[in-house]
Amino acid sequence: MKATLSLGRIAGVRIGLHWSVLVIVVVVALALARGRFPQAYPGHSVVLYWALALLTSVVFLASLLAHELAHAVVARRNGVEVDGITLWMLGGAARLHSEAPSPAAELRIAGVGPLTSALLGGLLAGLAVWLDALHASGLAVEAVAWLAAINLVLAVFNALPAAPLDGGRLLRAYLWHRTGDRLRATRGASAAGRGLGWLMVAAGFAVVLFRGDFSGLWPALLGWFLIAAATAEARQAQLSSALRGVPVSRVMTADPVSVPDGATLSGLLAEGPFGHYRHSAFPVLAPDGTVTGLITMDLINRTPVEARSTTRVRDVMLPLPGLVTAAPDEPMVDLLPRLQTGTVRRALVLDGGHLVGILTLADLNRALNWPAPSAGAHHRGPWPGEG
Repeated sequence: MKATLSLGRIAGVRIGLHWSVLVIVVVVALALARGRFPQAYPGHSVVLYWALALLTSVVFLASLLAHELAHAVVARRNGVEVDGITLWMLGGAARLHSEAPSPAAELRIAGVGPLTSALLGGLLAGLAVWLDALHASGLAVEAVAWLAAINLVLAVFNALPAAPLDGGRLLRAYLWHRTGDRLRATRGASAAGRGLGWLMVAAGFAVVLFRGDFSGLWPALLGWFLIAAATAEARQAQLSSALRGVPVSRVMTADPVSVPDGATLSGLLAEGPFGHYRHSAFPVLAPDGTVTGLITMDLINRTPVEARSTTRVRDVMLPLPGLVTAAPDEPMVDLLPRLQTGTVRRALVLDGGHLVGILTLADLNRALNWPAPSAGAHHRGPWPGEG
């Protein structure tokens, strides 16, 4: 899940919002401003209901972020790097750089999420009781009480033993510890996730069909997400198992075709590799041979035709800091999550800062079908000429 809006870093972890997070804000604000608040405390202005509902929605998002940050902090303490956290329509997701190294680490990383939500729920419940004792505004007490309740619900829901929920991670840690087989443990947790997902879908549609209540669509949507995520997790585990012990150098295309950053786009199309090779992206090199980015056919197509003769590759390329990179001796299982979530689904392989290869999903599929080392690219060295 790629972030649409970056919020910077917290505790060294990149935080971002996906555009679909607006769905959470709208749904929560609508339910509170048009339902719970007026029903519990009628007689206030519509503006007040909506202002408090929007504020409550933002605090709810903050509690989701706290849940994911807890995962990230504990993951880093257990030797697992965190690529970032993205809040989206169905909650939050912490993107871990690699898998947990042991069942105990998996247990700690997964367990801290529900514990954090439960702790927040308890603290907010205490705050609501305190505010009520002080005879604070009933609406304020209602908002805090709702936040307490929703965090406790999140703690319980996330603790259910079904992947990809935190409880599913706990189940996987237990099965992994008992069997010593990570793949078998993941299959068990994923099967539980699919079972829970189908149960939620059936229950949601039953509410819609037999009670005429369209709120049942929400658990049905969550259930469908659980089914898809649990299935994807099982496939990911199968893929990781097949690639275990395989270094990036065995899968990558060595000495890839490259282009100079000073070439014009029109020259690149007329004389460059796009006309000779069936690739849609090429690494970009500076005059001193260092890699500076990646140019794709999509980026060229976005440039007006009349501007391509004066536009240089360096002006439109994807810069190196935003690309997925790897070392040739890095395990494929560590690169795989970054490769699958990267913007262009490619990784530049660097050895001491020098380009030695490129790895795409096509290379990965080829390695899975033919496990022999790759024969490499047809072209050796950079494309000559500046265009």
